[in-house]
Amino acid sequence: MAKLTKNRKESLTKFDTEKLYSLKEASDVIKSFSKLKFDPSIDLAVNLGVDPKKADQNVRGIVSLPNGTGKDVKVLALVTPDKEDEAKKAGADFVGLDEFLNKIKDGWTDVDVIITMPSVMGKLGPLGKILGPRGLMPNPKTGTVTMNVGKAVEETKAGKIDFKVDKNGTIHVAIGKVSFNSDKIFQNAKEVLDNIIKIKPSSSKGIYMKSVFMSSTMSPGIKIDTNSF
Repeated sequence: MAKLTKNRKESLTKFDTEKLYSLKEASDVIKSFSKLKFDPSIDLAVNLGVDPKKADQNVRGIVSLPNGTGKDVKVLALVTPDKEDEAKKAGADFVGLDEFLNKIKDGWTDVDVIITMPSVMGKLGPLGKILGPRGLMPNPKTGTVTMNVGKAVEETKAGKIDFKVDKNGTIHVAIGKVSFNSDKIFQNAKEVLDNIIKIKPSSSKGIYMKSVFMSSTMSPGIKIDTNSF
Protein backbone atom coordinates (compact mmCIF):
# COMPACT_ATOMS: atom_id res chain seq x y z
CA MET A 1 0.00 0.00 0.00
CA ALA A 2 1.29 3.46 -0.88
CA LYS A 3 2.36 5.54 2.11
CA LEU A 4 0.13 8.52 2.83
CA THR A 5 1.82 11.89 2.91
CA LYS A 6 1.44 14.19 5.92
CA ASN A 7 -0.72 16.59 3.90
CA ARG A 8 -2.98 13.81 2.66
CA LYS A 9 -3.42 12.40 6.17
CA GLU A 10 -4.41 15.83 7.44
CA SER A 11 -6.79 16.35 4.54
CA LEU A 12 -8.56 13.07 5.33
CA THR A 13 -9.40 14.40 8.80
CA LYS A 14 -11.27 17.37 7.31
CA PHE A 15 -14.18 15.39 5.84
CA ASP A 16 -16.06 12.09 5.89
CA THR A 17 -14.86 9.91 3.01
CA GLU A 18 -18.12 7.92 3.13
CA LYS A 19 -20.44 10.92 2.96
CA LEU A 20 -22.06 12.39 -0.13
CA TYR A 21 -21.57 16.14 -0.01
CA SER A 22 -23.65 18.78 -1.74
CA LEU A 23 -21.80 20.80 -4.35
CA LYS A 24 -21.84 23.83 -2.04
CA GLU A 25 -20.51 21.81 0.90
CA ALA A 26 -17.71 20.36 -1.22
CA SER A 27 -16.76 23.87 -2.36
CA ASP A 28 -16.35 24.83 1.30
CA VAL A 29 -14.50 21.66 2.36
CA ILE A 30 -11.97 21.82 -0.49
CA LYS A 31 -10.61 25.09 0.95
CA SER A 32 -9.94 23.50 4.35
CA PHE A 33 -7.34 21.06 3.07
CA SER A 34 -3.68 21.54 3.90
CA LYS A 35 -2.11 24.46 2.13
CA LEU A 36 0.80 23.78 -0.19
CA LYS A 37 3.59 26.17 -1.18
CA PHE A 38 1.74 26.88 -4.42
CA ASP A 39 -1.88 27.60 -5.33
CA PRO A 40 -3.37 24.17 -6.10
CA SER A 41 -5.80 23.64 -8.94
CA ILE A 42 -9.29 22.32 -8.22
CA ASP A 43 -10.55 19.55 -10.48
CA LEU A 44 -13.77 17.70 -11.12
CA ALA A 45 -13.86 14.03 -12.14
CA VAL A 46 -17.25 13.17 -13.62
CA ASN A 47 -17.94 9.53 -14.46
CA LEU A 48 -20.68 9.16 -17.06
CA GLY A 49 -22.89 6.27 -18.08
CA VAL A 50 -21.83 6.45 -21.72
CA ASP A 51 -19.85 4.29 -24.11
CA PRO A 52 -17.11 6.56 -25.53
CA LYS A 53 -16.44 4.01 -28.28
CA LYS A 54 -19.75 5.00 -29.84
CA ALA A 55 -19.48 8.23 -31.82
CA ASP A 56 -22.85 9.51 -30.61
CA GLN A 57 -21.81 9.06 -26.96
CA ASN A 58 -18.38 10.68 -27.18
CA VAL A 59 -19.34 13.58 -24.89
CA ARG A 60 -17.47 16.79 -25.60
CA GLY A 61 -18.24 20.43 -24.91
CA ILE A 62 -17.02 23.93 -24.16
CA VAL A 63 -17.88 26.16 -21.23
CA SER A 64 -16.98 29.66 -20.08
CA LEU A 65 -16.20 29.60 -16.37
CA PRO A 66 -17.91 32.60 -14.73
CA ASN A 67 -14.87 33.24 -12.53
CA GLY A 68 -12.12 32.17 -14.92
CA THR A 69 -9.62 29.38 -14.34
CA GLY A 70 -7.27 31.28 -12.06
CA LYS A 71 -4.53 30.44 -14.49
CA ASP A 72 -2.70 32.75 -16.89
CA VAL A 73 -3.58 30.90 -20.08
CA LYS A 74 -0.89 31.22 -22.75
CA VAL A 75 -2.48 31.52 -26.18
CA LEU A 76 -0.78 31.06 -29.55
CA ALA A 77 -2.65 32.56 -32.51
CA LEU A 78 -1.56 30.93 -35.76
CA VAL A 79 -2.93 33.42 -38.25
CA THR A 80 -2.24 35.11 -41.57
CA PRO A 81 -0.76 38.65 -41.50
CA ASP A 82 -4.16 40.34 -41.94
CA LYS A 83 -5.34 38.83 -38.63
CA GLU A 84 -2.24 39.50 -36.55
CA ASP A 85 -3.32 42.87 -35.14
CA GLU A 86 -6.72 41.47 -34.18
CA ALA A 87 -5.09 38.62 -32.27
CA LYS A 88 -2.57 40.90 -30.54
CA LYS A 89 -5.23 43.40 -29.43
CA ALA A 90 -7.30 40.53 -28.01
CA GLY A 91 -4.38 39.49 -25.80
CA ALA A 92 -2.75 36.55 -27.58
CA ASP A 93 0.67 35.79 -26.08
CA PHE A 94 2.20 34.62 -29.35
CA VAL A 95 1.08 35.66 -32.82
CA GLY A 96 2.40 34.53 -36.20
CA LEU A 97 2.43 31.58 -38.53
CA ASP A 98 5.39 29.99 -40.29
CA GLU A 99 7.94 30.82 -37.59
CA PHE A 100 5.78 29.14 -34.95
CA LEU A 101 4.98 26.18 -37.19
CA ASN A 102 8.73 25.62 -37.50
CA LYS A 103 9.20 25.96 -33.73
CA ILE A 104 6.48 23.35 -33.13
CA LYS A 105 8.16 21.01 -35.64
CA ASP A 106 11.28 21.34 -33.49
CA GLY A 107 9.32 20.38 -30.38
CA TRP A 108 8.18 23.71 -28.93
CA THR A 109 4.76 23.48 -27.25
CA ASP A 110 5.03 26.04 -24.45
CA VAL A 111 1.40 27.20 -24.76
CA ASP A 112 -1.95 26.17 -23.30
CA VAL A 113 -4.23 26.84 -26.28
CA ILE A 114 -3.70 27.29 -30.02
CA ILE A 115 -6.23 29.31 -32.00
CA THR A 116 -6.16 29.39 -35.78
CA MET A 117 -8.17 29.97 -38.97
CA PRO A 118 -9.78 27.41 -41.30
CA SER A 119 -7.32 28.30 -44.08
CA VAL A 120 -4.37 27.45 -41.84
CA MET A 121 -5.55 24.01 -40.69
CA GLY A 122 -3.95 22.31 -43.69
CA LYS A 123 -0.53 23.37 -42.42
CA LEU A 124 -1.25 21.94 -38.97
CA GLY A 125 -2.10 18.45 -40.20
CA PRO A 126 1.54 17.25 -40.29
CA LEU A 127 1.97 18.46 -36.70
CA GLY A 128 -0.82 16.25 -35.36
CA LYS A 129 1.57 13.79 -33.72
CA ILE A 130 3.07 16.63 -31.71
CA LEU A 131 -0.06 18.65 -30.90
CA GLY A 132 -2.61 15.84 -30.56
CA PRO A 133 -1.18 14.04 -27.51
CA ARG A 134 -0.81 17.39 -25.73
CA GLY A 135 -4.39 18.40 -26.41
CA LEU A 136 -3.24 21.40 -28.44
CA MET A 137 -4.68 20.62 -31.86
CA PRO A 138 -7.24 23.33 -32.76
CA ASN A 139 -10.76 22.07 -33.42
CA PRO A 140 -13.84 23.86 -34.81
CA LYS A 141 -15.96 22.11 -32.16
CA THR A 142 -14.07 23.90 -29.38
CA GLY A 143 -14.08 27.27 -31.13
CA THR A 144 -10.33 27.27 -31.71
CA VAL A 145 -10.65 27.18 -35.50
CA THR A 146 -12.47 30.36 -36.48
CA MET A 147 -12.36 33.53 -38.53
CA ASN A 148 -13.35 35.49 -35.41
CA VAL A 149 -9.88 35.18 -33.94
CA GLY A 150 -10.12 38.16 -31.59
CA LYS A 151 -13.27 36.89 -29.88
CA ALA A 152 -11.81 33.39 -29.53
CA VAL A 153 -8.66 34.75 -27.89
CA GLU A 154 -10.61 36.97 -25.50
CA GLU A 155 -12.92 34.14 -24.43
CA THR A 156 -10.02 31.76 -23.89
CA LYS A 157 -8.08 34.26 -21.79
CA ALA A 158 -11.24 34.96 -19.76
CA GLY A 159 -11.83 31.32 -18.81
CA LYS A 160 -13.33 29.41 -21.72
CA ILE A 161 -12.34 25.74 -21.54
CA ASP A 162 -13.21 22.54 -23.34
CA PHE A 163 -13.76 19.08 -21.93
CA LYS A 164 -14.01 15.58 -23.34
CA VAL A 165 -14.89 12.18 -21.96
CA ASP A 166 -11.95 9.76 -21.86
CA LYS A 167 -11.92 6.09 -22.85
CA ASN A 168 -13.13 5.14 -19.36
CA GLY A 169 -16.19 7.36 -19.58
CA THR A 170 -14.80 10.06 -17.28
CA ILE A 171 -14.43 13.79 -17.78
CA HIS A 172 -11.55 15.46 -15.94
CA VAL A 173 -11.69 19.24 -15.89
CA ALA A 174 -9.97 22.01 -13.91
CA ILE A 175 -12.44 24.53 -12.49
CA GLY A 176 -10.24 27.01 -10.62
CA LYS A 177 -7.78 27.44 -7.77
CA VAL A 178 -7.90 26.87 -4.00
CA SER A 179 -7.31 30.61 -3.55
CA PHE A 180 -10.82 31.22 -4.99
CA ASN A 181 -13.51 31.80 -2.37
CA SER A 182 -16.00 28.95 -2.00
CA ASP A 183 -18.74 30.81 -3.89
CA LYS A 184 -16.53 31.14 -6.98
CA ILE A 185 -15.57 27.46 -6.76
CA PHE A 186 -19.24 26.51 -6.51
CA GLN A 187 -20.27 28.74 -9.43
CA ASN A 188 -17.55 27.38 -11.71
CA ALA A 189 -18.27 23.77 -10.76
CA LYS A 190 -22.02 24.19 -11.28
CA GLU A 191 -21.48 25.80 -14.70
CA VAL A 192 -19.41 22.81 -15.84
CA LEU A 193 -21.85 20.23 -14.46
CA ASP A 194 -24.88 22.01 -15.90
CA ASN A 195 -23.22 21.99 -19.32
CA ILE A 196 -22.40 18.29 -19.09
CA ILE A 197 -26.05 17.58 -18.26
CA LYS A 198 -27.28 19.72 -21.16
CA ILE A 199 -25.29 17.73 -23.71
CA LYS A 200 -26.39 14.29 -22.52
CA PRO A 201 -26.53 12.04 -25.62
CA SER A 202 -30.04 10.90 -26.45
CA SER A 203 -28.67 7.38 -26.95
CA SER A 204 -27.36 7.21 -23.37
CA LYS A 205 -29.59 4.95 -21.30
CA GLY A 206 -29.77 4.44 -17.54
CA ILE A 207 -27.88 6.63 -15.08
CA TYR A 208 -26.05 9.38 -16.98
CA MET A 209 -24.00 11.01 -14.23
CA LYS A 210 -22.72 8.08 -12.16
CA SER A 211 -20.36 9.91 -9.84
CA VAL A 212 -18.73 13.29 -9.31
CA PHE A 213 -15.60 13.93 -7.28
CA MET A 214 -13.99 17.26 -6.44
CA SER A 215 -10.31 17.38 -5.50
CA SER A 216 -7.38 19.75 -5.38
CA THR A 217 -3.79 19.02 -6.33
CA MET A 218 -2.52 16.14 -4.16
CA SER A 219 -5.75 16.00 -2.12
CA PRO A 220 -8.27 13.17 -1.71
CA GLY A 221 -11.52 13.37 -3.68
CA ILE A 222 -14.76 14.61 -2.14
CA LYS A 223 -17.74 12.64 -3.40
CA ILE A 224 -20.59 14.89 -4.47
CA ASP A 225 -24.31 14.11 -4.33
CA THR A 226 -25.48 14.43 -7.94
CA ASN A 227 -28.94 15.41 -6.69
CA SER A 228 -27.50 18.59 -5.16
CA PHE A 229 -27.19 20.48 -8.44
